[in-house]
Amino acid sequence: MAASDGGPAKALRDSLSLVKFSHSIFALPFALQGAWLAAGGLPSFGVLGIVVLCAVAARTAAMAFNRLVDRRIDAENPRTAGRELPAGVMRPWQAGALVLVSSAVFLLGAGLLGPLCLALAPAVLAVLLGYSYVKRFWSGAHFVLGLALALAPLGAWLAVRGAFDAPIAPVLWLAGGVLTWVAGFDLIYACQDAGFDRGAGLHSIPARLGVGRALVFSSALHIVAVLCFLAQGLAADLGAPYWAALCLAAALLVWEHSIVSPGDLSRVDVAFFTLNGWVGVGLFVGLATDFALG
Repeated sequence: MAASDGGPAKALRDSLSLVKFSHSIFALPFALQGAWLAAGGLPSFGVLGIVVLCAVAARTAAMAFNRLVDRRIDAENPRTAGRELPAGVMRPWQAGALVLVSSAVFLLGAGLLGPLCLALAPAVLAVLLGYSYVKRFWSGAHFVLGLALALAPLGAWLAVRGAFDAPIAPVLWLAGGVLTWVAGFDLIYACQDAGFDRGAGLHSIPARLGVGRALVFSSALHIVAVLCFLAQGLAADLGAPYWAALCLAAALLVWEHSIVSPGDLSRVDVAFFTLNGWVGVGLFVGLATDFALG
């Protein structure tokens, strides 16, 4: 079917599929944690709505841009050849338009949150979009992706406070946890393409060190992430609901690593999408519950 067939409804479905819209669950719960930490509980609904809008718009812009600049690489990789752009379901100009619209929404939302948020928004956008080029020259692209998502709770904190005018240690520990958590699960995901990346001249830790060592590195990063989330809870003086959620998150990460191995990557999607989605949601629910009961 041609990219232009099917009308607006199909175009919307294709756009949501292109950016894996449902995977906003990775960044959004941590942005919400940042907002809750800044407000000491439930933020105002107006600010909260703009925070959610900015988080979703920023991620949409980043994902659409990634698909756009990687479309030729994706076409050569059997695992990704069926994505919307290489398969011809969408055209490059459509993905480009989605990048521009989402970026504009993000900048508009940042402007509504205050002058400091607006001033920092272009730098945030540069990190989000620039990530797509890093694997062309550096194996540490996984950490840039982690940084991109770690900016979500920091941005939400700033959106609520309007300035760095309160003890910020809890959200800094949260950002550190997000960075290492994301880098760790991206390492697992990248193991699927280790051979292709080496052949295509792309850079990743699995391509450089091998799948076995990459999985060990991923485990180490997730240990650091749990320690960061632990430090966040201590710095914010959180209680039992958060600690229960952290224990659950740690158990999910252990499970994640138990179902992938150098000889069997068949369950990477379960490890990457399902379990990590529950990690983010669980930690936010634990923190929000703690504030509600405290």
